[in-house]
Amino acid sequence: MEATSATLMTFGLATLLVSWILMLIAAWKDDYAWGIFAVLLPPLAYIYGLFRLEKAGQSLLVAFAGLLMIWAAF
Repeated sequence: MEATSATLMTFGLATLLVSWILMLIAAWKDDYAWGIFAVLLPPLAYIYGLFRLEKAGQSLLVAFAGLLMIWAAF
């Protein structure tokens, strides 16, 4: 793996981690049940974000940026 690809992959994964943390914060602020759901099923927590764009839209944008970096690494 080239250095550029490794760097993009690392930053992409770090960005996805940040987006998940932002999603957890938004979910816990909305409702206790959504917070538990986001902790126990992290990939499915983004479905919550799609239904609550006004509250979790920022985390979806950060996740999209992370996925774009990971895609660019390949």
